[in-house]
Amino acid sequence: MNQTNFNDTFLKACRGEAHDHVPVWYMRQAGRSQPEYRKIKEEYSLFEITHQPELCAYVTKLPVDQYNNDAAILYKDIMTPLPAIGVDVEIKSGIGPVIDNPIRTKADVEKLGTISPEQDVPYVLDTIKLLREQLTVPLISFGGAPFTLASYMIEGGPSKNYNKTKAFMYAEPEAWHLLMDKLGEMTITYIKSQIAAGAQAIQIFDSWVGALNVADYRTFVKPVMNRIFAELKSENVPLIMFGVGASHLANEWNDLPLDVVGLDWRLSVQEARELGIKKTVQGNLDPAILLAPWHVIEERAKEILDQGMKNPNFIFNLGHGVFPEVQPDTLKKLTAFVHEYSYDKLGK
Repeated sequence: MNQTNFNDTFLKACRGEAHDHVPVWYMRQAGRSQPEYRKIKEEYSLFEITHQPELCAYVTKLPVDQYNNDAAILYKDIMTPLPAIGVDVEIKSGIGPVIDNPIRTKADVEKLGTISPEQDVPYVLDTIKLLREQLTVPLISFGGAPFTLASYMIEGGPSKNYNKTKAFMYAEPEAWHLLMDKLGEMTITYIKSQIAAGAQAIQIFDSWVGALNVADYRTFVKPVMNRIFAELKSENVPLIMFGVGASHLANEWNDLPLDVVGLDWRLSVQEARELGIKKTVQGNLDPAILLAPWHVIEERAKEILDQGMKNPNFIFNLGHGVFPEVQPDTLKKLTAFVHEYSYDKLGK
């Protein structure tokens, strides 16, 4: 890695240190919106790409090269560690993760094993090592949070309302907490191995936790999240939290020993600050706006930047992942706009 031209703006923003422009990266920046990626997918599945470190590194680095983003995020899936603990998961095109042996009882939870990353997911660690040699921006890696992983494991796949998950949580609290403990332990071990391999920041995706109210979150989920972040804190890399439709939980996340609160588009940066969130905030352009005319995109991005730049601890991102229909040129133009507009305010 060439340290002389290494762009650490993203890491500085995570830590609330002075920097000369707002850093920007996009969730799902690597993948479906890129023609090069679609061509690769004609030949390889997600599973096959992630098992080939050189190919996976190429896919991860591509958007950084194309858009001039301030961080890369490792191309993989939140389901990646689950087979190691005995979960039979398949990523089905157009559906998402499908699990043939869903959890139904405490006995099912007790059967779950543990992960040994060096043996079970060596390709993930090898890809991280490779990227650290290639990148001149920080590498973010990630894991799925226990609630979201549990929702797939109990529902057997994606869900609109998470009824089975919540029913299990309410009816079998002892089994639920055992499941959270096991998934929490797996997450800590998995993330620590990624940091040891060279990941410079970690984002935890609790994509579906917005299905819970605050009281249930505090009872059934927050203890394990507190444990995960407390254990990872000693690794000295920025820790980011993100979920969808979870604005009502933003203050709960603010309490956790993490560095960055990720917002979806439902809660503005200004509103988050007014709620008392002092940590770095990341977000939060609605990805659907990327399909609008440029003047609309620019106007909305400017609003978010004006709110975000009132504090030095702000990272520009989307409120969820890039859609397949988004044009790569739009993302390139947006990155340039964020850099230029914020440099005029911060860098002079």
